[in-house]
Amino acid sequence: MARYVSTVNSTRGVEETFDYLADFSSVREWDPSVVRAELLDPAPGLGARFAVTVRFAGRETELTYRTTEFERPRRVVLVAESSTVTSEDTITFEPAGAGSAVTYDANLRLRGPLKLADPVLGLLFKKLGDDAAAGLRRELGG
Repeated sequence: MARYVSTVNSTRGVEETFDYLADFSSVREWDPSVVRAELLDPAPGLGARFAVTVRFAGRETELTYRTTEFERPRRVVLVAESSTVTSEDTITFEPAGAGSAVTYDANLRLRGPLKLADPVLGLLFKKLGDDAAAGLRRELGG
């Protein structure tokens, strides 16, 4: 399993920051590994689905994320599962001065025969996480 946790400050308030990130199609704006992202349902919320195409280790993979927890404006959890990977992203929000602080906790688990590559995955995932956190800082003004 690979895990990446980062806290990013935002100049936006908690509710505005929550709304931006709970609409997970925004991931395309701040995560450079994401090629495409689109909301598949009428609006973000509990059960909402997002089609996300990521470029990882030279390959493009499409994942369908589903919102499994939606506690506006404090917490949102998104999960994607495929035959080769399970991704769970937990995003929490707290007031911080005039803005907010966002903690992004991403867990990636390989499934099936690919589980053997877990040690290497951790190293690659850190680089992807650092790049996404930098993009999130840029988008949120933190």
